[in-house]
Amino acid sequence: MYPQHTHQGATADPMSSIEVIGPRIPIYSAEFAADPHGFYRRMRRDYGPLVPVEMWPGVPATLVIKYRTAVRILNDSDRFPADPSTWQKTVPGDIPIMPMIEYRPNAIRTSGAEHARYRHALNDALDGIDLNDLRSMVERSAIPIINTFCKDGNADVLSQYVLPLVFSVFCQVLGCPPDIGERVAEASAAMFDGVDTETVNARMGQALLDLTALKRAHPADDVTTRLVQHPAGLSDEEMVHQLVLLFAAGVEPPMNLIGNTLLMMLTDTRFTNDGNSLHLSTKTALHERLATDPPMANYCITYPRQPILIEDVWLPANQPVIISMAACNTDPEMNTGEFLDNGWNLAFSTGPHACPAHARPYGLLLAQDVIDQLLDTLPELKLAVPKEELVWRPGPFHRALAALPVVFPPSSPFYL
Repeated sequence: MYPQHTHQGATADPMSSIEVIGPRIPIYSAEFAADPHGFYRRMRRDYGPLVPVEMWPGVPATLVIKYRTAVRILNDSDRFPADPSTWQKTVPGDIPIMPMIEYRPNAIRTSGAEHARYRHALNDALDGIDLNDLRSMVERSAIPIINTFCKDGNADVLSQYVLPLVFSVFCQVLGCPPDIGERVAEASAAMFDGVDTETVNARMGQALLDLTALKRAHPADDVTTRLVQHPAGLSDEEMVHQLVLLFAAGVEPPMNLIGNTLLMMLTDTRFTNDGNSLHLSTKTALHERLATDPPMANYCITYPRQPILIEDVWLPANQPVIISMAACNTDPEMNTGEFLDNGWNLAFSTGPHACPAHARPYGLLLAQDVIDQLLDTLPELKLAVPKEELVWRPGPFHRALAALPVVFPPSSPFYL
């Protein structure tokens, strides 16, 4: 049973060479990744608030692109639970995106008392992060990473700087040693790119089981230790799934936010002049990107318990309803163009499954410090290719560049 929409059939935008075939729009495609906002505009025109999409070939879903509708759904976990267990039985278990959406006993994929237990443990573990230490963590890790490419005069700052730096800092916060971290990094990258579900889960699971065992034997002042020692009494299996969630949320989204924001700061005249000096602040740029191009563009998936009528559309029971944070944030009824400290954008979601309160300032402060450290160290940094030549990674959930090539005057290594 698929959502019944009043708008059916093929539609085409006469102003674009991209044709939207049939009632279901493939949000996993390279065409969608190249111009998501063009698709969102046509979705509003042709379908209204709820859009029939495919999140993978042959995997139907409904995409919510109206802000107020999204907020209503995200705050109604009784009728729109996040547990995919029933739906999961109806689709092939080996679809590449399954590690991103399958049931896990953690705070993002459960409902009711189970969700409350995991959420409480997660919140308490994250509350122990000392944000005052974050800037020094970034600086200590950033300079050695920059020194690996500063003599070259060019780099892909995503793969050579942002990813290793974000991952290094997050591992420090979690208390994850480098050898386990490298194994998790490989599995995490494969998870977001939809590579071999069984292999991804096996590699990720074993690495995180090893981390759990390490912290049970050698506790320290870190997030993982606080989780294993929490009164919720998480089992080893439950620990693995909490850590899967933490790594999935703590590495890829910040990396994409930083990359997307750097791109804007290097190409938008509001942030640069002919000398490439910054005008508006990094904080301003980050808040705008969170509103207009959040790193998780389409996610926060729920599964209605029973058929339900929303915005004159019947949503079937136990079929995925995806929130488009990107489309909802740019909903003409909501978006005023004021982004700094706006408080309303859905980049961190809302409702009982929203990003934990303490994780938000961590993510923003991390992104700001990573960007500022790079631009302070290499102030003449410029984009190496025309903006139009950059490639966006296809996928139904993220808004992510494949690479961000830059050039700068070669420099001698820097010292802390």
